[in-house]
Amino acid sequence: MNKHSMIFIGLDTHKEFHEVAYCEEQRGASAVHYGRIPSSKVSVKKLIRQFESKYPGATIHVVYEAGPCGYWIYRLITSLGHCCYVVAPSLIPKKPGERIKTDRRDALKLVKLLKSEDLTPIYVPEPEDEAVRDLSRAREAAMKDLKEAKYQLKALLLRNNIRYEGTANWSKKHLRWLTELILPHPAQQIVLQEQLQTIEERIRRLERLDNELTHHVHQWRYYPVVKAIQAMRGVRLLVAVGVVAELGDLNRFDHPRKLMAYLGLVPSEHSSGGKRHLGAITKAGNGRARRLLI
Repeated sequence: MNKHSMIFIGLDTHKEFHEVAYCEEQRGASAVHYGRIPSSKVSVKKLIRQFESKYPGATIHVVYEAGPCGYWIYRLITSLGHCCYVVAPSLIPKKPGERIKTDRRDALKLVKLLKSEDLTPIYVPEPEDEAVRDLSRAREAAMKDLKEAKYQLKALLLRNNIRYEGTANWSKKHLRWLTELILPHPAQQIVLQEQLQTIEERIRRLERLDNELTHHVHQWRYYPVVKAIQAMRGVRLLVAVGVVAELGDLNRFDHPRKLMAYLGLVPSEHSSGGKRHLGAITKAGNGRARRLLI
C-alpha cells in the first residue's frame, strides 16, 4: 500500500500566474505553500508531473475557483488521469471577521477545505456544450446591443419633440421615415445618421448569429432535448437553446426539486422553533436560465 494515496492541491488562478498550495492525506498534516507558477498548460503539466514523482502511485485532487479563466485547467488535469474540482466563489465557506485576503491564503484555504470535504464542486460542461452556450450568449448580447441602440435613437427624437405617427415601430415604413428625417442642427443630423447606421449593423449582426445558432443547434447532441422543450407553450427555439445550453446534462438532477433549487426558483425559508417563515424565491444558481424560464 502506498504511503500517500491522495494528495490535495489548491490553485488560486489568475491570468498570468497560479498560486499553489498542497496538503498530504494523513490526519493532522498541514497545508504547505508550494509557490507560484506561470498560467500555461506546460507549467500545469510540469506541476502535476512533479507531484507524481514525489508521491508515486498517489491520486492527485486539484481544486480551483470558477472564474474568467474558464475550464481548461479542469480538462487538462482530468486528461492526465487525476481528479479536479471547480468551485463557485460564492459557495466557499468564509469565517466571520476574516479581513485579510491574499493569493497565498486563498490557495491554502482551498486545499484545506478540499481535504475536509467542505467544498461543493460545480458542473463543468463539455467543450461542445460550452461552445453552443457561448454562441447563445453572444446572440443574447447582440439583441441587448440592438435594443440599446434603438433606445438611444428614440431618446434623441424625444428631446427634439419628433414623433412617429405610424403604429408599428422599427418596421420598414418606420425605418424609411427615419432616413428621411432632417434635424434642426447639422451636428444632430450627424448623430442621427450614425445611430441609424449602428442599428442597421446590429440588425445584420443579429441575423448572422441567428442563422449560425440554428445551424449549430441542429448538429448538437442535445438537439432532441431542445426540440422536446419547444412542445411547451410559449417556448421557441431561442429560449429552448438558451435553457438547455445553460443547464447542460439534465440527468444530473435526479428530482425536479433539485433542478428548481439549482435555478433558484424555490422559496427561501427562515424557520426556528415552532415558527415557519417562507420568503421570496432564493434566486440562486444560473440567473440567465431562470430569466429565460420566467
